[in-house]
Amino acid sequence: MIREIPILDLKAQHRILSADLLQAIAGVLEDGHFILGPNVESFENEFAAYLGVEHAIGLNSGTDALHLALRALDIGPGDEVVTSTFSFIATAEAISIVGAKPVFVDIDPRTYALDPRRVEEAVTPRTRAIVPVHLYGTPAPMTDILSIARRHGLAIVEDCAQSIGATINGRMTGSFGTISAFSFFPSKNLGACGDGGMVVTDHADLAARIRALRAHGGRKKYFHEEVGLNSRLDEIQAAVLRIKLRHLEEWTRARRAVAERYNDGLAELTSLQTPFEEPGCRNVYHQYTIGTPRRDELQTFLRAHAISTMIYYPLPLHLQPAYAHLGGKPGDLPNAEAAAASVLSLPISPDLEREDQDHVIEVIREFSSALSAA
Repeated sequence: MIREIPILDLKAQHRILSADLLQAIAGVLEDGHFILGPNVESFENEFAAYLGVEHAIGLNSGTDALHLALRALDIGPGDEVVTSTFSFIATAEAISIVGAKPVFVDIDPRTYALDPRRVEEAVTPRTRAIVPVHLYGTPAPMTDILSIARRHGLAIVEDCAQSIGATINGRMTGSFGTISAFSFFPSKNLGACGDGGMVVTDHADLAARIRALRAHGGRKKYFHEEVGLNSRLDEIQAAVLRIKLRHLEEWTRARRAVAERYNDGLAELTSLQTPFEEPGCRNVYHQYTIGTPRRDELQTFLRAHAISTMIYYPLPLHLQPAYAHLGGKPGDLPNAEAAAASVLSLPISPDLEREDQDHVIEVIREFSSALSAA
């Protein structure tokens, strides 16, 4: 029987960390402090230190991190926020939740990140912020985006859900924006055993506002300055994440080694687009995503050889039914639409065995050879 190669194997990671994780969880149970306890505070401090930022505020999801980041900036009805059409819906959803209008722009076909030229073209007098997405762990072009934001007096909310540990000239993603959002969904490079998120910023006033908003809009118990919500990082998840954060750099190196092996093994297949890494950037390969015009056929071929893959994402946001009211049409944002029809993410994790990596490469090369011979 052929052994299946999963897109991501969390069981392997948790087997290795099992003793430490169980001890950390048992410590929370023994302490009896389950909401905004010592692990949340320590994890916030450790996370901020890792990124090189002043403030980190733990929340219950990456979606809430984006949502509350926009709330803290007082972005709401009548405002526009420029963002990528090629992302998970939470990026746009957060903009909609605060009552603002997402303005979708096209991507750079090499990196799948926002195309700065399109960003500048989309700015209007109603624009309040830009939300760049570091998709697949590839840093977005923050130097250009920062320049645009400064010229037009705009805030930047970095969507770092997939880019924890990615850098631009040694500087961490998440440290460029006015405020930035992270996700600890279990499949992320730093994943909880459940949901979790984080907002980071160097602005003390924004940090204080987020802390109030996550606790029903109050800075003092039972006194509420504004309507907030319940969005607190769980103490048990914080304990888990503190253990995992200690291994993150090691895992990043391992992911990059897998990506390098894929790059080498697939280099001569000119029909494939492999991930692009700008000079001076560190891609953390949340996903190893290739592009090919024969994507669906390749996915079927890989599945037949027990290799799991995923399509992130099959339909750009401007064409989603949820945003039909904005009037997006096929052909409006051609690079994103072409990417949605061609991207395929291959198995990648720090624990992916070398023989499995080689098998993935071998099967893709076999597929390519069969096409060439046809």
